[in-house]
Amino acid sequence: MDIVKIICAILLPPLGVFLQVGIGKDFWINLLLTIFGLYILGLVHAIWVIAREN
Repeated sequence: MDIVKIICAILLPPLGVFLQVGIGKDFWINLLLTIFGLYILGLVHAIWVIAREN
């Protein structure tokens, strides 16, 4: 299932975080990073959240 979350995170970082932790602090941080044009930072944060939660 982590592979699916990582693929979702590559396509849309907040989606990958949402699938892992739901709507919480990490989701909002990732959404803000992605919205403000920092897609790469949003992607790194999403991968980190997915890897950390295992």
